[in-house]
Parts: sequence; C-alpha cells; structure tokens
Amino acid sequence: DLENEDTTRFSSIVGSGVGGIMTLSEQFDVLHEKGPDRISPFLIPMMLPDMASGNVSMKLGARGINYSPVTACATGTDAIGQAYDLIIKGDIDMAIAGGTEAAICPIAIAGFDSVKALSSVSDPKLACRPFDKERDGFTLGEGAGVLFIESLDHAKSRNANILAEIIGYGASSDAHHITQPSIGGEGAARAMNIAINNASINYSDVNYVNAHGTSTPLNDKFETLSMKTVFKEKAPDISISSTKSMTGHLLGAAGGVEAVFCVNSILDGIAPPTINYKTPDEDCDLDYTPNEARELDLNVVMSNNLGFGGHNASIIFRKL
Repeated sequence: DLENEDTTRFSSIVGSGVGGIMTLSEQFDVLHEKGPDRISPFLIPMMLPDMASGNVSMKLGARGINYSPVTACATGTDAIGQAYDLIIKGDIDMAIAGGTEAAICPIAIAGFDSVKALSSVSDPKLACRPFDKERDGFTLGEGAGVLFIESLDHAKSRNANILAEIIGYGASSDAHHITQPSIGGEGAARAMNIAINNASINYSDVNYVNAHGTSTPLNDKFETLSMKTVFKEKAPDISISSTKSMTGHLLGAAGGVEAVFCVNSILDGIAPPTINYKTPDEDCDLDYTPNEARELDLNVVMSNNLGFGGHNASIIFRKL
C-alpha cells in the first residue's frame, strides 16, 4: 500500500544487458528505407537500457535511487545485489530489482552466432545442453525476473509474506578478455567467495547452486573449476544446475529469472534439473542434477552469473 509508504525510499533497479536492440534494429531499417524524418521519437528512450528501470519507477511511483546496471549477462544479479547493498546501508527501505531482456531479432541472433556463442544444433532437445561434453553454445531466450526486496524491519511492519532472505552478494572482474572467462574461473571464484564472506557463512553451508551454465565449452569448464575452488572437498556433494537448459539464455535478465528460481527452490524444497544432459565431460565432473528435479531440504542457495567483459556476480539466499 504505497499510500502509507515513503516512496522516496522505494527504488527501482532493473537492468538490461542490451537494452532496446530490437527497436534500434527496426529503426535502422526505417532510416534506410524512408529517411531520417520517419525515425520514431521513441527511438532514443526505447533503446536506453536504463529505461527499463525508469518505466518501473514511473509505473509504481518509486522515487528512490533509480538506475539500471549494465554488466552483460551478470546484470540481473548485480541489480539485486546492489539493491541489497542499498538496503543494508540504510539508504532505502525497499526495491524492485532484477533484469529484463527482449533480444530475439535478426541482428542479435546474427551477432551471437558470429561470436560462436549460439548452438548450431536445430533439435531443441540437443541444442542447449550445459555441462554436457557435446555442448556447443546456448539458445537465446527472452523474459524478465524481478524480486521485491525490503529490510526485515520494513517487511515485519507491514506483515509481509517473507519468501526468503538475501544474505550475501559478491562481484568481481576478470580483467582478462572481452568474451572468454579468466583461466581457471579465478574471477568467478572470487565473486562467490566475496558473497560467502559477505553472508558470514561457510562454503559448506551452501547446498544448491544455480550456475551460469551457458552450454558454451569455455564457460562450463571454467565455471566448474571455479566451483571446485570455492567449495573444495564439498564441491562433488552440492546439487548444481543450469536452468538455462530450459529457459535459454536471457542475457541481462538471466540473473533476475534465476534468482526467482532460487527462491522457489527454497520454498518448494526442489533443486531444478539441467535437462538435455547426456554425455559426461571429464572437464565438468560435478553433480549437475541431470535431467530430473531433485527433492532436497534447501537452506542456503547461490546463484551465479558471468558476463562478457569479465563481469562476475554471485548472490546467496537463505530459508527463513
């Protein structure tokens, strides 16, 4: 009930990895076919990634800090993590936070294909197969995932139905390559360790990881190495999955959608599967919850997202 809230302490932090790429692509066609006078006056505001956050702010009347982080495929996780940080600092009481993306258009498909990120397989049962030895790229997805985040005191004051608790956030940079992860997954491991330290827990407390798991050869190999670095002797015992095997890769929205999956995994006591997994890979030898969901008592779960440009982000949720 926003009539009873201080909306200057209500933030919108919703990110997008590529912004209005579809609008931009369409308006280039208009420019070439009809000339500059026919370009839409909405082109500029609709192509700006921050307009996702701006529109949510205007829709809801959220007058607190309003911005859109852009960290490629780590965007959604960074948005949630930064909202969490603002609440911890006491700058705001509540936030809508997550990611959104709509990038299925010819130029985006061609671009990701050109950089060899997309699967070349046309059969959907074989195309996106994270951690499988035969993986050769991802399929592109669209959608949005957002969480309503607030301080515990604020939630209690309005008798909110609290679903889970965010307890840790970590981010890092590979400083290595525009598309390839750092050798051994060093940067991703650092982000996970920062999140674990921020949460004041032990690595052995984590019992499910929603991995970035893009189904690309290098990401899955190095993310596996990063999880071995972080979870040490416990790594083989943790249920891990890539829900991108079912949703496709939602780019800047991935972290938002996967955060929703993590919260629901806690509520339902179910670790979602990595589907399309058939052929084990000696480089990816952890428990990826292959093909079937698994009932588990999940108390602490982690979500990882890694992006072009060397962006790494990790967030941790806990059952209340």
